[in-house]
Amino acid sequence: RERARCAPQVLDPSPAFFRGQLMPFQREGAAYLVNTPRALLADEMGLGKTVQALAAVAELQAYPLLLVVPPHLVTNWQREIRSFLRNADGSEPTVHVLRGLKPYDLPCAQIYIVHYLLLRGWKQALPKLDFAAVIFDEIQELRHSGTEKYSAASLVAEKAPRVIGLSGTPIYNRGGEIWNVINILDFHALGDWESFTREWCYGYGNNIVAKPELLGETLREEGYMLRRTKDAVLDQLPPKRRLVQEIDADDAVYRELMVPAMEALRRLRDARTNFDRARIEDEICQRMRRATGMAKAPYVAAFVRALLEGGEKVLLFAHHHGVMDAYRTALASAHPVFVTGRETAAQKDRAVDAFMTGKTDLCCISMRAAAGLNLQRATCVVFGELDWSPAVHTQAEDRAHRIGQQAHVQVYKLIAKDTIEERILELQNRKLALLDTISGCEEAGILNMSSEELLSLLKS
Repeated sequence: RERARCAPQVLDPSPAFFRGQLMPFQREGAAYLVNTPRALLADEMGLGKTVQALAAVAELQAYPLLLVVPPHLVTNWQREIRSFLRNADGSEPTVHVLRGLKPYDLPCAQIYIVHYLLLRGWKQALPKLDFAAVIFDEIQELRHSGTEKYSAASLVAEKAPRVIGLSGTPIYNRGGEIWNVINILDFHALGDWESFTREWCYGYGNNIVAKPELLGETLREEGYMLRRTKDAVLDQLPPKRRLVQEIDADDAVYRELMVPAMEALRRLRDARTNFDRARIEDEICQRMRRATGMAKAPYVAAFVRALLEGGEKVLLFAHHHGVMDAYRTALASAHPVFVTGRETAAQKDRAVDAFMTGKTDLCCISMRAAAGLNLQRATCVVFGELDWSPAVHTQAEDRAHRIGQQAHVQVYKLIAKDTIEERILELQNRKLALLDTISGCEEAGILNMSSEELLSLLKS
């Protein structure tokens, strides 16, 4: 760790292996990960921990790599790998996602991805593989010892020469949880549990840290942890940053909700007039949008919970009432308020007041009901569903990004792979590009998908 402190403090990853540009603080973070074999990157959410970790992997060529991630982030890591990493010959790194609790012979790949719920099944198998590096995303998942998940993570981390932990919230409840996290990265780096609790907590076996600020400073000074907040790097961030993030969806739910759309597709083939075709196409599109929103609702909720646990103040936008009701159930513990168009004016005012006064950090809003709201307390805007019009998204974003907003606003569009949302996003981007170059242009019709395109999406 002394050598790491004397190493270069910024990293410019080789373009032969890394596509993309890092902001100055991200170059520092990537250099920290390269120079520190067992490290915790604890930047606040929205500062790009994933891209910093991938930049370090690219620089080190740390293959084979094991990624341990929450279930709802498997797809997003695959997307980020495709976006940022490449081999010297220009090809993409090969990726294999582990399936099931029962170990099997793994195919040859450069990157392996496993989610935390499967770790216990692979407890004996993974340590036998010669991983050059292991990355634990959202490593706070391992804040509790004594579980099979923790034991499996500990075994695989012990065998790897390089281990990286990523978390915007390494401590959830008790300060002593940081000992479990650091112990995964570097066994007994903070001493054994008894020694740690005597030195840092209120006595033997106690897990409440007496001086958390001093412990945090020690972790940073000793090189175990690097943490930057948005406030610290605000001058390097754009006022509003948009990210498209792939998210999983429940295939069974999607298929069930798409049964009526299949019936409509058969009617589309027999339609005789353009009017009938347009009406049926619109019906299919609406059913596809709703099925997609419902199928990915649990994964959207998991993503939002992670933001809230990181201290973010979130505006969650959707379109369908059924999707909103799913959020209401899945996010009940966060005590969200709702503005969906179904509330009275008084109920709407109470919801806005509750969010703006800090009684809740989550406000769920229908995109078409967002006009006129002032919600500049928000630090994150999440689109759980997409609208055909980019102007609707811009107006929704501006509920947070308004006069009085002092912080950077992070905007996430969560899309499900191989669904109509990919088509919507494509058309949004096309229209935005057109609007950027032609002042005052009128929006073109966008529901002119052919039956072949619809059939292809339905099959997927």
